[in-house]
Amino acid sequence: MGQQVKNNGRPQSVVPPGSDAVDEVSAAVMVASRLFVAISARALADIDPALTLPQLRTLVVLESQSPVKLAALASVLGVNPSTAMRMIDKLEAIGHVDRQVNPDNRREVILRLTADGRRLVHEVLARRHDDIATIVERLPAHQRTGLVQALRALIAAADEPAKDLMLDAALLTHP
Repeated sequence: MGQQVKNNGRPQSVVPPGSDAVDEVSAAVMVASRLFVAISARALADIDPALTLPQLRTLVVLESQSPVKLAALASVLGVNPSTAMRMIDKLEAIGHVDRQVNPDNRREVILRLTADGRRLVHEVLARRHDDIATIVERLPAHQRTGLVQALRALIAAADEPAKDLMLDAALLTHP
């Protein structure tokens, strides 16, 4: 951890601004993460206030990987199949997901979005994109370039599949 001094009872970093100190960068990423979650929550609330962020995440996964088996969906979401099934039950009841028995294996269920589910995903992601674009427009051009480079480096360091992380952009450009 970096050196810290107390100022008004709160720790203050003595690392100069612009430093690549891990704590400072981590704190900035955490704040940005909260911002993005808030933007997502507002976009979802404006379009469908009854839907939760975990339900939206499920719909986004189905949009990108449909049709998908329940076990595969649970794995991508990082939840137990029973948890995924409860989520699907709710989403099916409100008309966003279609569930069919797998014709190749009748013990399996195949899931896909309905037209309503697809429309909802596109609307929420478009709203979120617009809200983020409004914020990004406030940055000077050189900071935008630096931000893109930094975010790409963060994505690469996270070792996450680019397909999953670039899903929003793909859905916005290929509705």
